[in-house]
Amino acid sequence: MTAICNPLGNQFLDSAQLAAQDVATLKEVFQTVNAESCPLQFNFHLHTRCSDGKLEPQQLVEQAIAIGLKGFAITDHHSVNGFYQALSWLEEWKHSHPETSAPRFWTGIEITAQLLGTEVHILGYGFNPKHPSMLTYLLGASPMDEEAEAVNVIAAIHQAAGLAVLAHPARYRKTATVLIPEAAYLGIDGVETYYAYGNPNPWCTSPEQTKQVEQLSATYKLLNTCGTDTHGLNLLLRL
Repeated sequence: MTAICNPLGNQFLDSAQLAAQDVATLKEVFQTVNAESCPLQFNFHLHTRCSDGKLEPQQLVEQAIAIGLKGFAITDHHSVNGFYQALSWLEEWKHSHPETSAPRFWTGIEITAQLLGTEVHILGYGFNPKHPSMLTYLLGASPMDEEAEAVNVIAAIHQAAGLAVLAHPARYRKTATVLIPEAAYLGIDGVETYYAYGNPNPWCTSPEQTKQVEQLSATYKLLNTCGTDTHGLNLLLRL
């Protein structure tokens, strides 16, 4: 794990890490997000140079503050290094700007998994990154064999007290109508309902897919999330 500078002391950073695992508040947010929430209010699908993104963690946080986000998560592939770097920088910024509101920041990750023989991505939020169940998924590479099965990925996130979400459910070889019911059966908590499948500029959710996923989410009583899936230099776009 990448070392981070902690000028504020361990007590402050430990408190911030616990806040990043506040699943109760995160659930409340997921219960309120809609097609208008992203990208200017909330963004729960973001990548940094710690996986396959172009932004340094500090740059990502700077943009989140400039945009005025209420809450966000860095979801690098199989890594929380970006999370730790961003958390340290954000806490220092908050210490230097006590009169300015800062966005809420949660732990996040994107894990490659197998669901019904199809490669999918599962997002984890609010989990304890130091929990033993997560170690195999924080090695910077896709898990293999049994560890890659969606049921085991979901279970690992739950064991670490986090929420598991099926990313961009209408983007896979199998349809959302097939994958979401199976994911729900395996215990997934939510789906990335509000997503832009055609990489539009400006970013906006895809109406047809959104309607379908909203209906499936309601049927299976799942939480809804939103995110730009940013890999480039602008949090308001995907690429």
